[in-house]
Amino acid sequence: MLATLMSFLQGPVEFSLLGFIEAASVAFILYYIYAKTRTLAIIAGLFPNLNLNINYRSTLFGLQKAHNKPLITSTATTTITTTKKEPKRENSLAHGIGTQNMLELTPHAGRKPFHTLKDWGVYFPYVAQSFRSKKFDYPQVTSLVQKDPVLQRAVKQAAEQILREQEQQSKETTGHEDLNFNERRNSYRPPHRHSDYQHILQRQEYRAIKILKEMRSTLNNFLLAFTSWLLYKLLPCFLTGVVTHTQQIEMLKTASEKAPGIPLIFLPLHRSHLDYILVTFILTNNDIRSPLVAAGNNLQIPVFGEILRGLGAFFIKRKIDPIVGKKDIIYRAVLHLYLQHALKMGHNVEFFIEGGRTRTGKPCMPKGGILSVIVNAFMDRSIPDALLVPVSVNYERLVDGNFVREQKGEKKIPESFGKAMSGIWKALNSKYGLMRIDFNEPYSIKELVQSYNKIAKEDGSMKIYKPSARTLQHNQSTSSLYGTDVVCEEHRSLIESISRQVVYDCAAATSIMSTNALAFLLLTRYRNGATDKELAKALDDLRQRLTGKKDLGFSGESIHIINYATDLLGEKLVKRCYDSNNQILICVANGIESWIELAYYSNTLTPHFALQSIVLTTFHNLLLKHVNMLEENLTSTEPGICRKKLIEAAIENCEVYRYEYILYKPTQTLEQVLESAIDELIVQGIIKTEETENEPESVMESRRKARGLATYLGEESDDMSDDGHNFLDVEQPQLPDLFLISDTKVQQKALCEVLAPYGHAYLCVAQSLYILYQNSMLESEFIKLVVKELNTKVKTQQCPYAESISTDSVRNCLKVLEKWSVIEISNQSGLRLLALGTLYETSRSSLKNIVQRISDIVPYYANDYF
Repeated sequence: MLATLMSFLQGPVEFSLLGFIEAASVAFILYYIYAKTRTLAIIAGLFPNLNLNINYRSTLFGLQKAHNKPLITSTATTTITTTKKEPKRENSLAHGIGTQNMLELTPHAGRKPFHTLKDWGVYFPYVAQSFRSKKFDYPQVTSLVQKDPVLQRAVKQAAEQILREQEQQSKETTGHEDLNFNERRNSYRPPHRHSDYQHILQRQEYRAIKILKEMRSTLNNFLLAFTSWLLYKLLPCFLTGVVTHTQQIEMLKTASEKAPGIPLIFLPLHRSHLDYILVTFILTNNDIRSPLVAAGNNLQIPVFGEILRGLGAFFIKRKIDPIVGKKDIIYRAVLHLYLQHALKMGHNVEFFIEGGRTRTGKPCMPKGGILSVIVNAFMDRSIPDALLVPVSVNYERLVDGNFVREQKGEKKIPESFGKAMSGIWKALNSKYGLMRIDFNEPYSIKELVQSYNKIAKEDGSMKIYKPSARTLQHNQSTSSLYGTDVVCEEHRSLIESISRQVVYDCAAATSIMSTNALAFLLLTRYRNGATDKELAKALDDLRQRLTGKKDLGFSGESIHIINYATDLLGEKLVKRCYDSNNQILICVANGIESWIELAYYSNTLTPHFALQSIVLTTFHNLLLKHVNMLEENLTSTEPGICRKKLIEAAIENCEVYRYEYILYKPTQTLEQVLESAIDELIVQGIIKTEETENEPESVMESRRKARGLATYLGEESDDMSDDGHNFLDVEQPQLPDLFLISDTKVQQKALCEVLAPYGHAYLCVAQSLYILYQNSMLESEFIKLVVKELNTKVKTQQCPYAESISTDSVRNCLKVLEKWSVIEISNQSGLRLLALGTLYETSRSSLKNIVQRISDIVPYYANDYF
């Protein structure tokens, strides 16, 4: 009897504290939904003809502020007036033309006003939308991976490697070696060695199963539907809208319908943890198969980890090899096979080609790990093709907070259940404006390979990439992000080209939000602040320059956009203050943190102006070198330089930014895009030529478009000079043919300011190299030292840019210096050690050349030049 009772109570007793927390969390979320969607809001949604205007922002447990109290008015009968010192500003913006707010669309629900009383979807539109959306079959692939012969070979190889290491350690311990061991190993195996091998083999088999279990996704339709309904309820609490383009969704539908057996590979730029959730949300509600999503194992936290797993996440370790220099054979095999079998079974896949979230707001350099697995699956004919879909994601205000701590060199706070709950609570009681997701045109790996076969050359001969039968190889390069290393050496340049193409396209297609535009203007043109009218005029000019080149995620009058973005960013970033004339100025809030965080929003636009900024900074620095700042030359005649010299110097400066920006497509050349950037500056009236000084603007625009078209097509420039010869083939005259226009120095300085913060950060790194002279240092300690020096320079006004304080920029500069062999980085006991290269270690004075080369990317502001 007692045993039966204990057996009956065993289940409830085993309900652990973690299970209690999970249940409490679900109950809390459901209660919050109830609190946020009270009866009045439901009635307003069901009966739109009553014209009820409900402004309801409740908080839990009755803790309401005055401005959160419910206000219900009937537009036909009631008018409410209030007296305020200033007219109330609108708190929302209309999104771009041709876009749609996914939070307002329920195509599978009933129609309003009532079409029929029998359709229950009319009364419960979000429930109907969630459970009527198209359901797909999401097969599990774990059993296929577990039975794959490749995994079995990897397990045996790992066991043999461990056994050899144990024998080696044993020899080192005993101090002697059996000289006849190699002769006897094939004919005789000691009994204890055989038993040890079997024991190790069993442990490795168990480890492979454990890795697969922790990695796997449990994507299913029920959780997709439930989460979709949940997001319809929760997202309006803190987002004005989740906006995407109608034609882009139709394009994806067409692509998936025309090639049902071809997987879609979604490649978003990574800004927030919401990215992958909302991409899945949009695809699910538009009847497109939801993807398996590669997520870092740091997100395997209670409750949320299992929810993400059910929504398609498969978890990957951020560091594949726990021991430096030693490959984790089993983990690599599991990851490779899991992706390969998922693609074979028809799963779509999503992963972030940047690796982690961007800390600076601009795109990060691509990582080729998972992409190499997908390309290899095509190369070994596991799949006939795959469609790569670059995805651009942007927010008016970042939901994840900011990355100021990490940019200042402080450690990242690890993900946890408590942090996730506090983040959700904060988000639900804040406003973050619009979120914009753009799906770019898919392109197939097969067509990309064919294109790169035409342009990829090595040693003067064509380098052809051909699909062929391949097997998993464990002894290959270690360059990929996740360490899968399944792509062969001859395909490495192909992987790099595709990944850079994806990031370039994503950055070019990223829509500009209102906060991006305001931050860009404040950090480049109005660092000391400006009135809303001045900012509105500058925004009009910016919108005109971006027309046809970048999509804008807002519309309306510029002065309204400026005030809206100011309010949305908040007083901690952007404040209103009075100047000496008692005018209200909009300026950056005091404090280094405000500048660093605001730079995050501004950096969405910097890739678009990066080339122009490099060209113009190079132009002014060359002017000052060749003209030597002679006052008579700067006042009596317009100074100028040779176009050929400008391009040559700009190429050198672009080399400095090689790890900061992707400045051109793999199918283009740097000379071509620099020519286009110069033409753009001429059209804008920033610089001029003798030939175009009196030339109509329409002719200059036609010339620029022709060269731009040649650049886009990746040709060798079809533009012809006036004498009928190819422009790039003609020997350029050494006399100046590009001249400064003094009337536009304000615009010129604003363009130079775009990349000036990076220039100062890089210069600080170069100047700190003297510390390494005949002395090595941990990389982490060197980065801390440079960040501290930047802090000091900002506080003492030696560096005018607080946003120069960036660990990302310091690391990128170190990569450049390593590429130039200025420094050497070695691993010792898992730590990265910095030291000067051989040439610079023997000659301290040689570092001056490096400092001078880096200083060429810093704009020169002496003697009120601007």
